[in-house]
This record gives sequence, structure tokens and C-alpha cells, in this order.
Amino acid sequence: MIIERTDKEILIRIPNTVDIEGVQRIIDYIRYQEVTSKSKASQKDVDKLADEVNKGWWKKNKDTFLK
Repeated sequence: MIIERTDKEILIRIPNTVDIEGVQRIIDYIRYQEVTSKSKASQKDVDKLADEVNKGWWKKNKDTFLK
């Protein structure tokens, strides 16, 4: 593995023999870090949004599970 820092980015080179699913999970985590790094949302805001999403999902899908 080779890690290189340039003025604008960090480059990571890994052999193609590495499990692609594991690499994708790592990339997803790095993307999450990138997206949330500038967020001003509090944990309370995040929890409220998650509750709203879950309630909406359940309302839309409950009939599938309660048949």
C-alpha cells in the first residue's frame, strides 16, 4: 500500500488483490467523515431527523410486515 499527500488530496494505492467489499466499506466511512466534517447539526438534531425518517418509513411499510 502506498499513501501519498499532495497539496489538494491524499492518494491511497492498494493492490487489486484486496477484498473490494472491505475497501468499499472503508471508502463509505471516509465519505461519511468528509460529508459530516462541516456539519453544524447537533446530536439532538440528528436524533430528531432519524426519528422522523423512521416514523415515515414505518408508516409507509408497516402493512408489509403486519400481514
